[in-house]
This record gives sequence, structure tokens and C-alpha cells, in this order.
Amino acid sequence: MGYWIGIDLGGSSIKAVTVGVEGEVFSKERVPFDLGEKMEWAEKIRELIDVTFKQRGGMADRIGICAPGLASKDELAIAHMPGRLQGLEGLNWQQYLGFPSRIPVMNDAHSALLGEAWLGAARGFENVIMLTLGTGVGGAAIVDGRLLRGEIARAGHLGHSSLDPSGPADITGTPGSLEVAIGNCTIQDRSGGKFHDTADLVEAYRHGDSHAQEIWLKSVHDLACAVCSFINILDPEAVIIGGGIAQAGDALMVPLEQYLAPIEWRPGGHCARLIPAELGGFAGAIGAAYNAGFQKD
Repeated sequence: MGYWIGIDLGGSSIKAVTVGVEGEVFSKERVPFDLGEKMEWAEKIRELIDVTFKQRGGMADRIGICAPGLASKDELAIAHMPGRLQGLEGLNWQQYLGFPSRIPVMNDAHSALLGEAWLGAARGFENVIMLTLGTGVGGAAIVDGRLLRGEIARAGHLGHSSLDPSGPADITGTPGSLEVAIGNCTIQDRSGGKFHDTADLVEAYRHGDSHAQEIWLKSVHDLACAVCSFINILDPEAVIIGGGIAQAGDALMVPLEQYLAPIEWRPGGHCARLIPAELGGFAGAIGAAYNAGFQKD
């Protein structure tokens, strides 16, 4: 039976899936790597693929890869990813792996939305956006049935929308961005050093810590304002909320809906749906497999 491989290269681990053309997920695997070892992540991916070929008794029909950064125009490499994963920029994966077919490469948030649209929470929607809330804030959009890519594959970076023009710059230089407002990367600054990650903050919020409640609810309010803007710009049927911070569940979704209700423009009573992502950490890998499987050489 033919199969596809999807690879999601993260900041400290690799997630891999094997899937069939009908969406059957045959396997999932997560492999850590040492970022301090030069391009260990690339060798780990090669090993993962070689082992998969042996286990399944033959070469995959297709391989797709997603990673942080902006994909090149030809989608054969990540064209721009400064500061992290040295060696990733410009790496042609088809050449590196010696694979006979092209290996399409895409941004990890774009890929996560494709995965959710194929097998997860975004199935059936022609207009849908996704936010991945984690260390940073990723985003992607499907508009009129097509993934929004833009001129240089920058479209959908919703986390770098400015909410506070006087706020501190994020990694792209955007002042007071959504990523600054709720990303795990700023939690120590937002809490005055009291909380080291968002999971600690949410736990304290659930236990009635007044300081935690103030910080968390401000962040969720800022998220609601951003979602309101995205709805006005892209008019989605649904907004998918994923990423590690989304594991907060009702502690996130209940106040988010409460803050959004009075500010969302709802002509004729119509409102966009807020939906938790379904595929967890493997959405990107599943989307990468889909992107490869349904492409032509």
C-alpha cells in the first residue's frame, strides 16, 4: 500500500507521520535533537525516513516537510529563517535526502492549518483562519478554499499584527504584537518574573491567584481584539485555536468568547465560530504530508 511521509521540524524536536491517501494515519513519532550539534536535526530526519522505508517495506510515494520560516518561491527550501536552525536556509531537501520526487517545503503554521483542514477541526470550511499559540504566535488562513501564501509566503503571520503601536518590538520588529501580548516568549516580562511559562500562569489563574488573573485575562482580551480584527479582514467561517497554550482549554476559550462577543461585528447575527484545534502537535506533519501527496511534480 502506498503512503506519504510528513515531517515537522521544530525548535527542539522533529514530528513525523506516515499517512495514506485517504487520510489513514499509520504512525506518529516525535524525535528530539540537540540544537547545539550542527545540523543534527537534518541527520535525524534522514534517519527517520530511512527507518520508515525499512519498516514499511519500501520507499514512500511522497515526502513533505514543514519548518519555521518563509518557504522559497519554488517551495523546495526554507528561504528565510534567521537566528535559529543554522543550515536550514536554502537547504534543498530533495537533494539532501536523494529522493526521486520533489519534496515540497512550507511554513509550519501554514502546514498546521492544511492538516486541520484535511483531518481536523477545519474540515469543510472554505474560509478559515488558525492561530497557534505557543512560544510565539503562528497563524495561517484559507481564503475561498485556497491557502493564503502571499508574495513571499509571509501571508498569515497573524501573530505579528500590532495591537499596541507603543509596545516593545517582537522578533520581526512589529511593535506591541499579538505575539508580545500572549506568546510564551514574553511571559516572564509580562508577569514581572513571577511565572516562567504560560502553563504556570494558567494554573495559578485557575486557583484564584489575583495577579495571575490580571495577567492572563489581559492577554486573552488582547487575543480577542486581534481575532476581532482578523474576522473583519478575512471574514472566516471559523477561527481555529491551536498550539501549546490552547491546552488551557476552558480557561482560554470561555473568556475569549466572552471578550469577543461584544466587539465582533455580527451583521444579521452572523458570527465566526471559535473552535479548538484537533490534531495537537502533529497537525504540521499531517499538513506537510497532505501538501506533498496532492502536489504534482
